[in-house]
Amino acid sequence: MTAGDRDEPPAAHRSAARRRIGIGAVVVLVIAALAITVGIGILRGALAPVDEIVVEQTPAAVATTGADLYVHVSGAVRVPGLYVLPVGARVVDAVAAAGGFADDADRDAVNLARTLDDGEQLPVPREGEAPPVGGTAAAPADGRVDLNTADAALLETLPRIGPALAERIIAWRDDNGGFTSIEDLLAVPGIGDKMLESLRDLVTV
Repeated sequence: MTAGDRDEPPAAHRSAARRRIGIGAVVVLVIAALAITVGIGILRGALAPVDEIVVEQTPAAVATTGADLYVHVSGAVRVPGLYVLPVGARVVDAVAAAGGFADDADRDAVNLARTLDDGEQLPVPREGEAPPVGGTAAAPADGRVDLNTADAALLETLPRIGPALAERIIAWRDDNGGFTSIEDLLAVPGIGDKMLESLRDLVTV
C-alpha cells in the first residue's frame, strides 16, 4: 500500500460529507425564501394607501371605550350617522366608523389627518359636488348649539336628534317665536325628561 492510498478517506466518509453539504444547501435555500416572503409582506403594508384601508374598515373597528366626541358623519360614506369617538380622533377615524367612503366619494376633498371637534358635522362630498364652505351653521364659542339659530344639520349633531326630530324643533321654534329656555324642548313632540337632561349641557338659547 502506498502513502497516497493511506491518505484517501473511505467511501463512507465521502458519502456522509456529500450528504452534509446537500442538507446545508437546502437549509440556506429555505431561509432565503422565508426572508424574501417577509420582505414582500412588509413592502406591501408600507405602500398601502390610507384611504383604501379606511374603506375596508367597519364601525366595529373604532373603539368607543372612554370616548367623548360626538361627530355627525354625513354624505358619501357607507353608514352616515352620529358616532362617538375618542378625544383626539381624526377624520380618518370618523370615516372608518361610518363604514368607509362610498364608491362615489370625492376622497381628495377630505383631509383625513384633521383632528375632530366635539359636536361637529363631517360632510363627505360626492364626486362633482362642491366641498362645503365653513361647515354647518355657526355655534356659540363654547361649543353649545343655539336652539334659536341652529339649522337642521347642526341640530342633528346632537345625541339622539335625527332629521325628523330636528325638523320638529325648528317647526316649534317658528310657531312659538323661538325658545325662551332649554326646558321649552319638553314641548317638542318626541323629547322627554331623559332626553332633555342629555341635551342640557349641549344647547343654549
